[in-house]
Amino acid sequence: MKKIIAILSTVAGLSLGVTAYATDHHAAQALEHAAIAETHGEEGHAKVVAQHAKTALEHAKAAEKEHADAHTHSTAAVKSLEDAIKHADLGHAPEATKAAKEAVDHIKQAQQIK
Repeated sequence: MKKIIAILSTVAGLSLGVTAYATDHHAAQALEHAAIAETHGEEGHAKVVAQHAKTALEHAKAAEKEHADAHTHSTAAVKSLEDAIKHADLGHAPEATKAAKEAVDHIKQAQQIK
């Protein structure tokens, strides 16, 4: 009974925290399953730890990929904005406009990934 209360408390606490702070589904799921694995580990349930740790790992890898993809687009947006400024400073409006449009596209793509 003590174990069940501990697990439910952990999940309830994580659910509240995840709802308030995490917008990333995979990161939230990774955190939830890792915490459940920890709780079962403290109870000596190795098989259950492995099950939840494997699920947490799958979600952690997915979150890592999503963040990497978003980071790639954010980096590209920064470069495009630097190019836009460089061209604008030289008076090249068409090139500056093209670079700014590319930045907008990358920022939108990064937002869709998150």
